[in-house]
Amino acid sequence: MRRLLPPAGTTDPDLDTPRGLAAAYAYPAPREKDRPYLRANMVASLDGAAHAEGRSAPLSSPADMRIFGTLRALADAVLVGAETVRREGYRPAKARKDFAEQRAAAGQLPAPVIAVVSRSLDLDLDAPLFREPATPAAATIVLTCTAAPRERRAAAEAAGARVVLAGDTGVDPVRAVAEMAALGHTRLLHEGGPRLLAQFAAAGVLDELCLTVAPLLVGGDAPRVMNGLPMPAGPAPYVPLSVLEEGGQLFTRYVRG
Repeated sequence: MRRLLPPAGTTDPDLDTPRGLAAAYAYPAPREKDRPYLRANMVASLDGAAHAEGRSAPLSSPADMRIFGTLRALADAVLVGAETVRREGYRPAKARKDFAEQRAAAGQLPAPVIAVVSRSLDLDLDAPLFREPATPAAATIVLTCTAAPRERRAAAEAAGARVVLAGDTGVDPVRAVAEMAALGHTRLLHEGGPRLLAQFAAAGVLDELCLTVAPLLVGGDAPRVMNGLPMPAGPAPYVPLSVLEEGGQLFTRYVRG
């Protein structure tokens, strides 16, 4: 993997090692105590499709998966929508030996917690995501709202999930990240899907976008990486922080301007 932006320097980390990628994607120092930092990780084709054949996997690559794993290994928690959980077959995040020492030094759990965002709680509560957490402390979180059916909230808790209310008639992105920070999860990673990510971006809580651009054309009517609410004040500026390349794929990183 090679760096395109900024130009490689003499002290550039070895991007082909877990330690090097972790240095390249390190979270910034906390701006304020308990203030969360939310980055998103998405993949898109050259023509802007976030999915191919209904899933993101056809757009991915071994290098993309290394970055995916690194971003997870740096995060306290992974936010993901219920539809993406169903489509991609989510399971609990795994602890990775390469990052064990770093996570312990940072006071993190061995693996990030998965936090599923769902208004209706239409979830398979018998799935490993809920029944097989790595440790009790890493139990899956469900971010929902007071309008969610009470019986579904109770069923989620009975399945082992931690139910967190983050809104009244729907999940409020601002409140969702605040509730995660209140639980001690300030380094947050958003993995979509496109509609949910658009909601978080429109709410002004998306600090960073890590976007993999795959050298593929998909066509059709697949959604973009954000496919829903527009930015309320018009296009929002983001600043390019870095661009890496391997096998024709570009791994871009943008931060809020």
